[in-house]
Formats: sequence, C-alpha cells, structure tokens
Amino acid sequence: MKTDTIFYRLFRSFPQTFFELLQASPQQAQNYRFDSVEVKQLSFRIDGVFLPLVPDVPIYFAEVQFQPDPDLYSRFFSEIFLYLDKTDFSNDWRGVILFPNRRTDNSNPERYSEILSSGRVTRLYLDELGDTESATPGIATVELIVSDPSEAIALGQRLIERIRVEVEAPQQQSLLELVERILVYKLPQTRREEIERMFSLDDLRQTRVWQEAQQEARLETVPRLRSMGLTVEQIAEALELTVEQVRQVLSTDSN
Repeated sequence: MKTDTIFYRLFRSFPQTFFELLQASPQQAQNYRFDSVEVKQLSFRIDGVFLPLVPDVPIYFAEVQFQPDPDLYSRFFSEIFLYLDKTDFSNDWRGVILFPNRRTDNSNPERYSEILSSGRVTRLYLDELGDTESATPGIATVELIVSDPSEAIALGQRLIERIRVEVEAPQQQSLLELVERILVYKLPQTRREEIERMFSLDDLRQTRVWQEAQQEARLETVPRLRSMGLTVEQIAEALELTVEQVRQVLSTDSN
C-alpha cells in the first residue's frame, strides 16, 4: 500500500485530521491549503505542505515515513530550508513526521538534536494514538491505515457507519471513497463483493476506486515477482497485465 499517498489524500479531502493528530483545534484547517510544492530552480518537490492562507500561522511540512530511512532527517530538513530560501513566504514553519511506530524512526537524530528539541518538529508514532473508540472519523481513518489486516474489516465497517452519520457531503463521499481504497489495499485477497456489501455500493465511483486500487496493487507486485525469477511474460499473465505495462514498471523501478 502506498501509505504516503493515502495520507496525502486524507489530508487533502479531510485536512482537519492533520490538526487533530497534533491535538490542535481542527478549525485551524480553515487557514490552510494542503498541496505539493515544487522548487523549480532545483527541480525537487515536497509532497505534503499545509500552505497558509493567512499571514500569522506557520507553514506545516508533513512527512509520512513508513519505511526505515537512515537519511530521513537530513533529507527532510534540507528540503524545508531550501524551500524557505527559494520562496517568498515569511511565515514561521513547523515539521511533522508520521511514523507507524518507533522502530521505523531509525535515522540518527544527534546532528539535528537542537531542531528536534526546539518544538518546531513533531514526531508522531501512530501505534501510540491510544484509545480511538471516541476519536473523530478522520483519526479513526488513520487507525484503519495502520491496523492489522485481521482487524481491518471490523474497523472498516464501524468507520463506514460513523462516516454516514457524522460527516456531511461532500467530505462524506471523499472519505468513504478513501476508506474503500484503504480496504482494497490492505485486503487484496478479499472478494470485491465482500467490500461492496460493506458500502452498499450503488454508484460507479466506488467500482472505479476498486479497479484503480487493484491495478496499482498489481503493479507494485511486479518487481517482487521479477526478483523471484519470473519472466516478463509470466508476470504479465499472472497479474493480468500487458507485457508493456510490466516492462514499464521494471524500467521505472531500475531508475
């Protein structure tokens, strides 16, 4: 599952969740536009940034890190400072890093200890959110993302019921669509009909979500099958892809 993409979708359609994770007022989301930003002079992009719509609030740089990365802090702070240097924003800044657990936070913090202890940077370990039974639908969606697959169906069913009652349109439809995408990623062996029954699906948008997520999941499997010694043709047949699609994935993965 492309966890960073899932989180960025959540923050884009339900931005108050980000501030709820920080135990701040969800109303702060009204002061921001969540976006990806590019520094064209240096040809690099930061995917998760809450850009201020008013002058007296900080820029928030959000990083979702679900794989160990010994160079995380070096990369994260370099991107932040380059962006601040190359743009016209005069706002203060904050950094937020989301880890699934403390084990994933394996980057050496000593060189950046002053920044990490300054209050500018928040490191969130999502398995330590605590009791989320009474959490908002947004936080419950985060719980679903990090849940064990064996618990995902039950959590998803409860969350869907809550979204229908507690969330108003158009956010309701966006969040339901995101929950379906999460379940498809987490439960690739679950029959489509089983997930559809959870949603009482009546429209084609959900079918499109299923098809897109299934396609992405198959494409992510290509490098692993290749490493097991399967030929391009065998991978294409096994995953119901074209030979050209398999070659494209392998070409991108090797770069």
